[in-house]
This record gives sequence, structure tokens and C-alpha cells, in this order.
Amino acid sequence: MFSVPDIAVIGVLALLLFGPDKLPGILRQAGKFMREVQNTSHSFVAEMERAADINAEPKPDPRVVEQLVPPDLEAEPEVELEPHASDLPEVDPNGAPIPEPPARG
Repeated sequence: MFSVPDIAVIGVLALLLFGPDKLPGILRQAGKFMREVQNTSHSFVAEMERAADINAEPKPDPRVVEQLVPPDLEAEPEVELEPHASDLPEVDPNGAPIPEPPARG
């Protein structure tokens, strides 16, 4: 990234620009800022990993499923459904069948 002569030139320029009195305070503030950026970055990555772990659905162990569900209950029972209302013949309230209307032609 930077070689030793590059860092020396930057250090001399910073010393000339800010002076020996202000330079330690400026470097201290820069260090605090870099630490805060690093902490924020780590917390963001940790939050994203936690969110990914929550969304990842664990697959059940088949051995545990076999122990929980007896073999006779694995198959779904056959259920007869009642006929739909449209399949039933129409009847009047007295129970007599309603004749179909004549076909128009």
C-alpha cells in the first residue's frame, strides 16, 4: 500500500501543516474514528450473519422424525368429501324435486 518513504513524507507534511502541538490530538481523533468505523463494520457483519441464520430453516433429522411419527400414522387417511351443492338436485322447501325449465329454442 504505502512504502516507508511515502509514510515519512506524509508524516513530515502533517507535522508541517498541523505543528507539533496539534498533531498528537489529531492522530488520536483519527484513531478513535477508525476504531468506531471498525466496530460499526463488525456489528453490521454480525447482524447480517444472525439474520441469515434465522432465515436458514434447519432440516429435521430423519431418525428423530421416525421416532416422533409412528409408521401407521405416516399415511394420510382417506377422507370422503360431501358432494358439492351444485351436484345435488334442486328441491323445493316441501321436499319435492323442482322440474328443469324447458329448453328455449
